[in-house]
Amino acid sequence: MVNPDHKFHLADLILFGLTIVISIGIGIYHAFSGGRQRTTSEYLVGGRKMSFIPVAISLMVSFESSIMMLGVPAEVYVFGIQWWIACLGFFTANICGIFLVVPILHPLGLTSVYEYLEIRFKSKAPRIMGTILGILSTLWYMGVVLFGPGIALEAVTGFPKWASICLIALAAAIYTSIGGLKAVIWTDVFQAVVMFCGCFALLIKATIYAGGPTAVWEKGEAGGRFNFFVFDTDFTVRHTFWGLYFGSLLRGMGMVFNQSTCQRITSTPTLRAAYRVLFITSPLHIVALSLAAYEGIVAFAYYTTVRCDPLESGQITNPNQIIPYMVMDIFRSLPGMPGLFLASLFSASLSTLSTGLSGLSAIFLQDIVKEKFKTLSEFRSTLVAKISVIISAVLASGIAIVIGEIGGTMIQISGSVISAFSGPLTGLFLLGVLCPWANSKGAVAGSMISMVFCSWLGMGSSFSRTLRKTPWLPLAPIDHCPVDNSTFIEYNMTSPYMYNPTVNVTEVYATELPEPQGLDRMYAISYTWFGAIGVILAFVAGAIISLLTGSMDKEDIDPRLMVPILIKLGSCLPKSVKRFLRFDLDLTKKREKKIMYTREAEVIVNEKPPKIIMPEEMTLLNQNKTKS
Repeated sequence: MVNPDHKFHLADLILFGLTIVISIGIGIYHAFSGGRQRTTSEYLVGGRKMSFIPVAISLMVSFESSIMMLGVPAEVYVFGIQWWIACLGFFTANICGIFLVVPILHPLGLTSVYEYLEIRFKSKAPRIMGTILGILSTLWYMGVVLFGPGIALEAVTGFPKWASICLIALAAAIYTSIGGLKAVIWTDVFQAVVMFCGCFALLIKATIYAGGPTAVWEKGEAGGRFNFFVFDTDFTVRHTFWGLYFGSLLRGMGMVFNQSTCQRITSTPTLRAAYRVLFITSPLHIVALSLAAYEGIVAFAYYTTVRCDPLESGQITNPNQIIPYMVMDIFRSLPGMPGLFLASLFSASLSTLSTGLSGLSAIFLQDIVKEKFKTLSEFRSTLVAKISVIISAVLASGIAIVIGEIGGTMIQISGSVISAFSGPLTGLFLLGVLCPWANSKGAVAGSMISMVFCSWLGMGSSFSRTLRKTPWLPLAPIDHCPVDNSTFIEYNMTSPYMYNPTVNVTEVYATELPEPQGLDRMYAISYTWFGAIGVILAFVAGAIISLLTGSMDKEDIDPRLMVPILIKLGSCLPKSVKRFLRFDLDLTKKREKKIMYTREAEVIVNEKPPKIIMPEEMTLLNQNKTKS
């Protein structure tokens, strides 16, 4: 039931409306400025002339969606701040990505990251497999992003869930389809400002209500929320240091081998600018996630102070609703501030959704349409890309409705469901980047095995009716909750979540629960490991199958498409072993011939830096050849 005090005023609607209007306005501006998005190069990669600062900001907010705004605080509110360890894993993954991806992808001038798979394995099959996994992963991710604001706002303000989903999808589709990547990047910059304004406004006001930073820390510690380190080696424990750090490290590699990341890397004019993008993005990413985690602590401290926990009292039923509910509580006398939060929440969703839509349009055009229609004109190519944006938005909206049947916080949903596709995809890329002997058969088979296993694991853990659930930490008191806005309910002294300032976190986790039986033993594995399992299974299975089916021919392996970590580590092995594993590659040898890496970019490998012929230039060259 919606709290009658939680109402939006005219000022709230104006602030929210301005955010949507300005976002669409940026798209309209870029639709009629510069080259007016007439070529696929300008539409999909910004003409490869984007400045690294806005690109870095755009890449950061691309992964700061409603999952961060709602899911992270909810996770911390009910399970404690130990989730923050995952931030360190993501940060490490970003740093590794700087040296794994940038030096390989940027010189290639790719539009779709999955073109790399065809180049590396000399086969279309791995590219097709990667494309399928990439599309499924992106669509499900966008579905989760759309679902978050819908379920939260419907419960605390009465704003219909379907209206939230349709509004976000429509706005993102409009400015992405007409303005291309330039519009996405500059809209992300604007939305980043709105997001951080809303975040800081909420943190400052709630901290003041809770009694200041010291009081927030004391109440969070008394409530057992500062449970940073749990070194349990049991894979079924929801959060441990090992699962959060190493699971996030491997899963975070998927952010690096991501279509959105590839588009932003290749949209910069130089390799140095591409490096700068990730060097800026990595620390900003961990700062943003840390602020979101701290919001969960502040929310617990606030409701401990007012002694009316909305989850414990039944005013809301889903932890993902805790932050919007608190916003409506603390800003009820300040018209405009709830609108600012609503704008920041929608901005977070818009930035991620527009990035996904832009990425899917590039995938659909490069990996599907142009493979079928190789002589498609620039005008028709751009038109197809724009139409694919609309189609993708509709599909993501449908998935958002389906996700409503999955329980848990948004962090858990994204970690279990999306990892079924992103994990195998990351393992596929790591196989190509690290293993010189890997062939196309191993790449396809390994990623297929991983996808099937992880899909089964994710679906089982999400829909099993007999699976034990990890209990929440004790919630805040409810003895001052109002009834009919005039009286107060008596605190239920028998509540299983009764507030206890001396709570022992170990005792909470030691609660007797029935041991999982049958398939539940597999489904009970923590969601933090799902992505890592997908990565490892795809990598190991692909590597073994490649050896069993015959290593890739040495003359077909281009060392510049790989990171030679394993090659250098294996330099001390016997010659026969090095020859079998293709560790005997000459890393200094340069081929004299030209290599056609993609249909759009011809790279001359014996020049420094590589010369890249842009798509529109390639079209003119082909036309001249036809005439002659």
